[in-house]
Amino acid sequence: YEPAAEPAPEPAAEIEAAADGGPGPEWRRADAPVQYAYLDHTADVQLHSWGASLEVAFEQQVLAMMDLITELPTVDADGPEAREVVVEAEGHDLHSLLYNFLDEWLYQFNAELFVCKRVKVLALDRARWAIRSAGVGERFVLGRHPQGTEIKAVTYSAMRVTEEEDRTDVLVIV
Repeated sequence: YEPAAEPAPEPAAEIEAAADGGPGPEWRRADAPVQYAYLDHTADVQLHSWGASLEVAFEQQVLAMMDLITELPTVDADGPEAREVVVEAEGHDLHSLLYNFLDEWLYQFNAELFVCKRVKVLALDRARWAIRSAGVGERFVLGRHPQGTEIKAVTYSAMRVTEEEDRTDVLVIV
């Protein structure tokens, strides 16, 4: 299964709910464009994500991981069983923050069977190496969601974060 490429959306809406009392932030209602790929790696899978910022590249890592576990188009983030989960993580540097962030999202699947279809980094504090994010998705149900690749763990092996002026690339082996 290869993720389908989608056109880039308009700039993201504010995090806060709409001032008119309407539906919440745009990220909760629309799928993000696919900005990740799976790279060959001996006995594992390397996730390559990218975005205009570190936050977007981190978000795309979560989506790549979830799309490897099951096909994200089968996840209904708007239906009656959809729910929102908040995930926070801390580290002592950028790599440990990324590792802990992805590990917390993997925990959501392994412990709660929560499959995240949409995710937003709400805050990224480089001084404290802390991150806060929210994701929308639903509980994994075999039969409705195809069983993809089991991810046993996130690894530090060959982990790379490359930040440039207008693009950030992140590589992680799972």
